[in-house]
Amino acid sequence: MKRREFIAGTIAVGAYAASPAFAYDNTIANEPPIPDVLAPRVVNIKGGAPGEVHVVPDHYSLYLMLEDNKAIRYYVGVGRDALYESGSFFVGAKKKWPSWTPTPDMIKRDPKSYKRFEDGMPGGPSNPLGARALYLFYPGRGDSFLRIHGTNKPKTIGLDVSNGCARLVNAHMVDLYQRVQMKSKVVLHPKGLYPKKPIGSDVTS
Repeated sequence: MKRREFIAGTIAVGAYAASPAFAYDNTIANEPPIPDVLAPRVVNIKGGAPGEVHVVPDHYSLYLMLEDNKAIRYYVGVGRDALYESGSFFVGAKKKWPSWTPTPDMIKRDPKSYKRFEDGMPGGPSNPLGARALYLFYPGRGDSFLRIHGTNKPKTIGLDVSNGCARLVNAHMVDLYQRVQMKSKVVLHPKGLYPKKPIGSDVTS
């Protein structure tokens, strides 16, 4: 599959109603409202096998592949340019309300922000990994320390904002978490393949 073929076939075909399962978590239900433009949608798409996850950073989009050349498109925030890592991974772990420990590189880059968390932060509403996280592993090498995770900050979606991970609002992350299976393939496509596209620019009713 050529990466340009993957994204070239993407068009919005209508609204997709996210699973209401997140409503059972009162913490998520009390979070800031999510703008309608961030709503997940089913799209037509070329390339990829059902169950795979593809992140296209230039379009701030994560695609969960379905049957019949369709995918659920979720909007995401991605890693800052120097920290974003493209490549092929697999889901090596899934965790609800995960704990978080900054990597040594994060502490070295910004000790003022991260040094105090070097022994870890318990899971919960203030944790940077949010309500759910998918842990990305390298084939044959183990944990990459990259995550697809939740956030309670909708304003960070559509931005190059993180230390390399991809983030969804918590409600959408809970939905994605329920759909993605262990060992699923995850492709983080490189930056700079396509012109930047703001979120919502290709949405049709």
